[in-house]
Amino acid sequence: MINKDFSIIAESEAWIVVDKPPHLEVHPSKPGRGFTLWEGVRELLAFEIANGGQASIINRLDRETSGLTLIAKSSAAARVLSLEMMARRVEKEYLALVWGWPERAEFAVDAPLLRQGERGPTRIYLRRAVHAEGAEARTRFRVERRFAGPTSAGARFALVRAFPETGRTHQIRVHLAHAGHPIVGDKLYGPDEGCYLEFIETGWTPALAARLLLPRHALHSTALRLPALGLAWESPLAPDLATWTAENFLATPETPAL
Repeated sequence: MINKDFSIIAESEAWIVVDKPPHLEVHPSKPGRGFTLWEGVRELLAFEIANGGQASIINRLDRETSGLTLIAKSSAAARVLSLEMMARRVEKEYLALVWGWPERAEFAVDAPLLRQGERGPTRIYLRRAVHAEGAEARTRFRVERRFAGPTSAGARFALVRAFPETGRTHQIRVHLAHAGHPIVGDKLYGPDEGCYLEFIETGWTPALAARLLLPRHALHSTALRLPALGLAWESPLAPDLATWTAENFLATPETPAL
């Protein structure tokens, strides 16, 4: 089901920042896919658009990823904000629930990425993979909390904060899987990429729920900062992820709850 309810975090004459819910696609991709964030923002900014404005989404999130999304309200603002993004002057932070306990409280993954289908046969051509010939990609991580709970017979989980230094497609998801800690609920980079193909064919089922635990990958855009422009916004962990964590796990003594 598409969640159409996005909230406004902040707004100016030049931009608007919204908190995107999970399962809401950012841009129209295929005919008949239904309501998108872009369409919702255009409805919201109908007066501005009628008077020469526009709605240009600056940081595009995956459909299942929730959190902060920055939208320019004019062509001039879009140019300025896009240049900041291309120059890597936008500081981004994400929160992710991952399988396992990372050994170190802070670590980094510096691993180039490319489309898996570019280097060999694959059932999912657009799936990204670490490869020496791929594009530069680096992400820093910090463990916020560690959990141990009854789900999956006491499996271990962690809440990790990610600081992407580059902006490759699926970068955080691939880097965490490469580090041995895939994101909970990730159909592409979790326990088996076959989960993604099964989901496409059958939709969400009890069998998938038993393997993935969550119906979406547990990734949330929690902070955006543009230091050169004096702008910064934050969003707490999405309600579905916060509720699921609270209901299933206890924080270990050395990492108290936030």
